[in-house]
Amino acid sequence: MVSENGSADPSGITVGVVANPASGRDIRRLVAGASVFDNAEKGNMVYRLMAGLGSLGVGRMLMMPAASGLYDSLEKNIRTHGKGRRLPELELVEMMVWHGAQDSVTAVEAMVERGVSAIAVLGGDGTSRVVAQHCGDIPLIPLSTGTNNAFPEMREATVAGLALGLLVTGRIAADRVLKHQKVLYVGVNGKPRQDLALVDVAASSERFVGARALWKPGTVTELVVAAAAPDAVGLSSVAGLLDPVARDAPHGLYLKLSGPDRAGNVLNVPLSPGLIEGIGVREYRRIEAGEAVELDGGFGSIALDGEREIERGERDTVTVTLELDGPRTLDVRETMRIAAEEGLLRE
Repeated sequence: MVSENGSADPSGITVGVVANPASGRDIRRLVAGASVFDNAEKGNMVYRLMAGLGSLGVGRMLMMPAASGLYDSLEKNIRTHGKGRRLPELELVEMMVWHGAQDSVTAVEAMVERGVSAIAVLGGDGTSRVVAQHCGDIPLIPLSTGTNNAFPEMREATVAGLALGLLVTGRIAADRVLKHQKVLYVGVNGKPRQDLALVDVAASSERFVGARALWKPGTVTELVVAAAAPDAVGLSSVAGLLDPVARDAPHGLYLKLSGPDRAGNVLNVPLSPGLIEGIGVREYRRIEAGEAVELDGGFGSIALDGEREIERGERDTVTVTLELDGPRTLDVRETMRIAAEEGLLRE
């Protein structure tokens, strides 16, 4: 067997893990009914991921340094449940920890330099976005541990580890189970790719980034989505309740929003766990791959995948372009279907 990175020996394969200790802990747990995804459970998930990878012979896991609760949980699992089991050797990235998004950036850059075969991401939409900006062509497997999770999947980590192991050891060819995701590139004042989003870009009248999480619907005036499911939580569900857009569809949507009293369509939207708000839609239309949308001017901020990231002045111009060249992600369901059909996990 030859893996995607050319290694014939699975023990020489390294998989990266970015487990965000801050995911699932933003302001939405205070202003709505969002639960806290605690770090002990994230540590449990990393162990289960290791178990799946180790069963297929993957030799090493390179992990971003974690908060004590997360790492303590992982270490306890290795000590109590890992005896006699084949697990990848765990190595932490040597780096300064600042307890912010820069930690993920630094860790991913180190993983790219080390040539990891894939990166597992434990977090929400925001964590996946940060990793996608810096991972290049390295495949991702995003696992949901955030507040709003339109991009990462809610998966049992053991199965995710098995699927990832099947990919990186070459048992299943990459072109059968990896898919390029859509991406929304954000340009500011003529710079076409200053930032990106994987799910949605929202224009808000709130002028400052502040607590980042966008949860006040009355401040959102425009919305561009790459994908929109009617059963999602967050701003993308506005589009999903009007005109659902599959993740593999070659188009997105552009919407102009307003208060419920000034719109033709008013939707009761699950904006955050436990928070349902009426949002008015004045107009909407499809946008095609390669199409750029220029947002209306004015003071405010731009939210990327639910978090305010860019503050803009009255004369700043902001464009959003839909493209199909986003990060490659692993289709876990398809991977396990192939494994069953071809008997890849039989003794």
